[in-house]
Amino acid sequence: MRLYQNQPAGTVDQLRALRRSPTDAEKRLRRALREGLPGRKWRFQAPIGPYRVDFLCFSENLVIEVDGGQHAEAAEYDAARTRFIEGEGYRVLRFWNHEVLGNTDGVLAEVARHLEGADQ
Repeated sequence: MRLYQNQPAGTVDQLRALRRSPTDAEKRLRRALREGLPGRKWRFQAPIGPYRVDFLCFSENLVIEVDGGQHAEAAEYDAARTRFIEGEGYRVLRFWNHEVLGNTDGVLAEVARHLEGADQ
């Protein structure tokens, strides 16, 4: 799948910058996904249409978003963004930074539960 087709100029540089400076929660979840679900391939900071997603698993059509406090004020934008991504055929899971940092095992179990549901 060609992710960068029809993307605006600067998308690659923007995503590289996001990959180079992840939040603590993103770092922890990336490590947990790689170690806890080694059979799945995860892309970090990938484009879907006009949006950027934190984690993307193509084989499962699953997007994981890790939200900081600024998302509490952008609920309407996030809802529209989620509708678009789901319209593209993906399922979207959202976790708050404090959930990932304080309960990484629980977040990973929730992701695994959604993956198992897709396998059935």
